[in-house]
Amino acid sequence: MKKKTAPAPEFSQLVAPPLVPIRPLDEIEIPADLDGRQGVNRADPARLQINADNDADAIRCFLAEYDRSLGTLRIYQRECERLLLWSLNDCGKPISCLNRQDFEGYLNFLADPQPAQLWCGPKADRRTEKWRPFVGPLSESAVLTAIAAINSLMRYLVDAGYLAGNPLGLIRQRRRKMSAEAAGPLRAVASTDEVEKIERFLDAQMWQAVTAAIEAMPRDSERGRDEYERARFLAATLYMLAPRAGELESHRMNSFREERGLWWWHVVGKGGKKAKVPVADDMLQALIRYRKYLGLSAVPRRDDATPILVSVKDGSPITARRLNQILKKIFSAAAELLPSDAEHKKEKLRAASAHWGRHTGITAKLDSGIDERYVQKDARHTDARTTQRYIHEEEERWHDEAQKQRLPWAGEKPGGQS
Repeated sequence: MKKKTAPAPEFSQLVAPPLVPIRPLDEIEIPADLDGRQGVNRADPARLQINADNDADAIRCFLAEYDRSLGTLRIYQRECERLLLWSLNDCGKPISCLNRQDFEGYLNFLADPQPAQLWCGPKADRRTEKWRPFVGPLSESAVLTAIAAINSLMRYLVDAGYLAGNPLGLIRQRRRKMSAEAAGPLRAVASTDEVEKIERFLDAQMWQAVTAAIEAMPRDSERGRDEYERARFLAATLYMLAPRAGELESHRMNSFREERGLWWWHVVGKGGKKAKVPVADDMLQALIRYRKYLGLSAVPRRDDATPILVSVKDGSPITARRLNQILKKIFSAAAELLPSDAEHKKEKLRAASAHWGRHTGITAKLDSGIDERYVQKDARHTDARTTQRYIHEEEERWHDEAQKQRLPWAGEKPGGQS
């Protein structure tokens, strides 16, 4: 009689359970011997400038610095969670014990989080057990974003007197030097932001398709009318004010203010910088229309805490993530309205995100003839060279000149006609 063999264990059963459950920052339960109170990289307690005696509290102090910049806060929280969970589970030590070699290993981990069934999973609500820190391996640009965020954390903790030094800084300096040496001077110049034009924007034809898609939205129900009016106001705001998605989530109607008969949008932007952007007449009319539809006064008072964009369900502010989902749906519908010979533009629209709206608004300001100095103020660019990346006029003339050259071919008329 043939002896039966036990079935092989599933692959998921071969993965050892993590030392600390894979949960978001506020739910992580850290054993006392791993909380960082006795970390070897801890600074002299006499230097401490924040109310934190363990790594998790130190991270929370860091994140609290960005509570008025929700987009940045989300990125930093995500990267802090990933680092903390990796440090505890893969290294078996707190962040305040990590050294240069550990961070080298972490950068490799980001490019391929293993075991994947422990670290990766489809997007899920943070409150559910299905949540995972990663969807999959990070792209090169995503790894660079992670490095930048973690380095900001480590520098903050050093400046706050929590850590004695920043071991990640050693890796970043070495990699930056090696990258520059490998690229050579010509490639280094060619890859700078100053010479790379912004291409993630919608041209006039694509924008017309977007507005046509909004006008085609069904309005035979209250919800449909709510979504149409919100989409119309959202499009106007992106085109006329060029905001970042997180700014539309965090700001309220009272950020629109009248000063000596002129209307301005007061915004706290990237890095907590305060600025104001002029509200042109068309933008003011869009604001009035949306507010009247919501049953509000034509223009906001200083105490009006209504969200700039409201949920059609309960009137709460819509998140930057939800805003992006709304725009993705509109852009996809707009792509279908473009003619068949504009396939490349259809592809761009399908790939477009909320941040393309900001790029489109800035580009439209320049194309309309607004002085470059004022566009720089509107876009809140510290460096004028950043604004210049949106200027395409000279390149368009250059491209037009290139059309004068034709390709002769036997049996064909100029232009490829038989």
